[in-house]
Amino acid sequence: MSIKYCQQVAYELNKINEQAKTLGSTLKSPFGTLSFLALEVIPDIKLTDKGLVDVNRFELL
Repeated sequence: MSIKYCQQVAYELNKINEQAKTLGSTLKSPFGTLSFLALEVIPDIKLTDKGLVDVNRFELL
């Protein structure tokens, strides 16, 4: 959520994604990926840097 125009938010998100890549991130959208890690509405699976994980069986899907 932001009070800024969507174009400004998109520009700033692109900038921080580029900065994350200069630090070694190989993810296309590192901060987008992070937003899914604590998603409470999906209690049995989580998205990680390794892929989709069944947290009950500790297996990649």
